[in-house]
Amino acid sequence: QWQLVESGGGLVQPGGSLRLSCAASGFTLDYYAIGWFRQVPGKEREGVSCISKTASTKDYADSVKGRFTISRDNAKNTVYLQLNALTPEDTAVYYCAATAYCSGYVTSAFNYWGQGTQVTVSS
Repeated sequence: QWQLVESGGGLVQPGGSLRLSCAASGFTLDYYAIGWFRQVPGKEREGVSCISKTASTKDYADSVKGRFTISRDNAKNTVYLQLNALTPEDTAVYYCAATAYCSGYVTSAFNYWGQGTQVTVSS
């Protein structure tokens, strides 16, 4: 069964950091670009970052540029999202998803989704 599993979320104070992981099981991440999205209740899912298959392309939403860093370790079949300088506005459920290429954040272009991990930024 093809599956993506996110982990690493939690409660953090403003200004703090977290590292999210997206691990694949049942398939090899090497063949996919991976995107990170986030969603808060009542709002649409927002694209945050995307990394190409070889990590040659890394894209970030303006709202996270300079604070979040995406990376991948294909040997571990895992993609990471480092979240720094967090603010309450970053509070959301974070999802990873697989796609062929990093070309925007249209959710229908992403084939496989994880179940999400909650990030809460609060003092």
